[in-house]
Amino acid sequence: MDAFEIGDLAQEREQSGERYLEFQKLPGLSTGIYHLPAESVDTQQPHTEDEVYYVIAGKGAIQVADEDRLVGPGSIVFVERHVDHRFHSITEDLTIFVAFAPPRGSLAEV
Repeated sequence: MDAFEIGDLAQEREQSGERYLEFQKLPGLSTGIYHLPAESVDTQQPHTEDEVYYVIAGKGAIQVADEDRLVGPGSIVFVERHVDHRFHSITEDLTIFVAFAPPRGSLAEV
């Protein structure tokens, strides 16, 4: 069994200086923690894998293709591969659990 604590992962991500920390990578799935400070700009590009976001903390909005919705603790958003998406209007620091299937970057053209 692999088990993780959000507080430990958040601390590790913060120490890395990066917004995203991948903490598990398996043949069919990868998981990570994504952090976006209030009022920041999310510059991510569409991914080559399907993705699920689960908002742990914070408030903001997400745009997926031409749909827009508010997100907060407990929000779950699925984003299909190759679809443009980004968080915006972040009013409270967002901490987000992220799952990619298959693993992040595994379907990227080489």
